[in-house]
Amino acid sequence: MSVLVITGTGTGVGKTVVTAGVAALALAGRRRVAVLKPAQTGVAADEPGDLDDIRRLAGQLTTQELRRFPDPLAPDTAARRVGMPPVRPSEIAQAVGELRASHDLVLVEGAGGLLVRFDPDGGTLADVAWSLAAPALIVAEAGLGTLNATALTAEALARRGIECAGVVVGSWPAEPDLASLLNLDDLPSVAGAPLVGVFPAGAGALDQAEFAQVARRSLAPSLGGEFDVKEFVEQVSSGA
Repeated sequence: MSVLVITGTGTGVGKTVVTAGVAALALAGRRRVAVLKPAQTGVAADEPGDLDDIRRLAGQLTTQELRRFPDPLAPDTAARRVGMPPVRPSEIAQAVGELRASHDLVLVEGAGGLLVRFDPDGGTLADVAWSLAAPALIVAEAGLGTLNATALTAEALARRGIECAGVVVGSWPAEPDLASLLNLDDLPSVAGAPLVGVFPAGAGALDQAEFAQVARRSLAPSLGGEFDVKEFVEQVSSGA
């Protein structure tokens, strides 16, 4: 698979850090990597956004942002508030197609959860993944509510016939509570896909060299069964 959609169980769960982690591993494997952010919300035009963080953490890669809205709202609502055209799934798919022509791996990072609306016709990231026949990686948060939110996201993917590539916990606390610890055992069965990584809280504040090491450790089998980092990067980079 040369395209991987990265979605979350909600907002602020660590999608950008996970996207940067996958990109860093692919870059280390000498893959040509691009990251597409269809809509950045809650960030002013002159402020750094998610793609700036990804470049800072992962290194030299191509990034593209289709729209930016200042209000921290769903892309469709944010677009209406400022009178800008919405981002439609067909536009996102076209951008991905253009990036695929010159890159080995294209990562598409969503805004919020899987079913957040991009346009007034109800277009969502799920529609994008379906149109591209691309698998999706779910980023979940630690704590109460994680299993329910992950199950809802996985069910939405399954209804559309979208493959779930796995689940990553995006911000693992230094002192996890009981629910967070027990959820690690239950997430694979709830998602119908492996737990492929656990990123520590604060990983996004590291420098590039430290982050590369954390990404390799985080997307490793220590907390996720028999997941193999090298195999995963090869798979998402080679179109397998």
